[in-house]
Amino acid sequence: MLAAVLYGKEDLRWEKVTDPAPEQGEVVIRVDAATTCGTDLKVWRRGGHARMLKPPTLFGHEAAGTIVAVGQGVTKWQIGDRIVANNSAPCMECFFCQRREFSLCPNLTWNNGTFAQFLKIPAPIVNHNMLSIPGELPDELAAITEPLACVLHGVARSDVKADDRVAVLGDGAIGLMFVAKLARDFSAEVLLFGGNNSRLEIGKELGAAHIFNYHNLVDIPEVVKEITQGWGADVVIEATGVPSVWETAIACARPGATVNLFGGCPRNTNIKVNTEQLHYSELTLKGVFHNTPHFVREALSLIASRKIPFDLLITQKRPLKDLEQVLCDMRERKVVKVAMLP
Repeated sequence: MLAAVLYGKEDLRWEKVTDPAPEQGEVVIRVDAATTCGTDLKVWRRGGHARMLKPPTLFGHEAAGTIVAVGQGVTKWQIGDRIVANNSAPCMECFFCQRREFSLCPNLTWNNGTFAQFLKIPAPIVNHNMLSIPGELPDELAAITEPLACVLHGVARSDVKADDRVAVLGDGAIGLMFVAKLARDFSAEVLLFGGNNSRLEIGKELGAAHIFNYHNLVDIPEVVKEITQGWGADVVIEATGVPSVWETAIACARPGATVNLFGGCPRNTNIKVNTEQLHYSELTLKGVFHNTPHFVREALSLIASRKIPFDLLITQKRPLKDLEQVLCDMRERKVVKVAMLP
């Protein structure tokens, strides 16, 4: 089959690789739609990821597809089933899994390779994080289950209360998903900051009360304080993975606020924290990573309900061969998420 293989920084190659065959407990799917992600863009630009993969490696981690082969011992799934599989599964046995802190499992089974004709799903994912696609839900929407599951995990860890004022820094797909969830389920007054006017308009459609292009601002924390009677936001979500924006996020917080440092920064980067503010303002700083089986299920259910127009995030559909151009378009912020189709 033809598959995208990542070799290093912006070094993506299409190669002919052996068609996958399922082993014990595994399945193989035909990839019907693979969606691009901000993480894919970061991995492509940085040439790797701290946890998920090391080059050279098959590339991509969001997909929906149809089972074309099942391994021995697989009894709950059949050829022809439409499924979406998370890109990981916890071991269910370690110290963290026993405490239901599944995203911290040191033995997570990772799976990459969605930008290909076929994808093998490892047994732990088949057992714990592979779900049937409901009804007539389009493949490209089912494929975004994984990033939405991460966002739902992030929301759950952010101590958001009804009618809170929440500052979201970042207008990528993740930031926009945060906006949609917070506005719909918490009636939050969301302040969305980003650098792209078309994305900010999508944020407004998804429920943002205020949108700001940071290119036109001198001081983001001051803007937040102006809207919040001088205090700052009740909750701040950082969704860019840029160390300087982590620092800005902390500066946007009111005393007693929770700051969710959600965007993963490059390896071995550091930020400066004002210890006086942290201590005397009783801030809660949280790093939140990945998702859990619970949120994978909740995400697919929310997408299938069609209560939130996640279609707005799929700004294009392109053939698989256009992947590198799509990554360039993402780098230049011309698209949000793109459904790569066979």
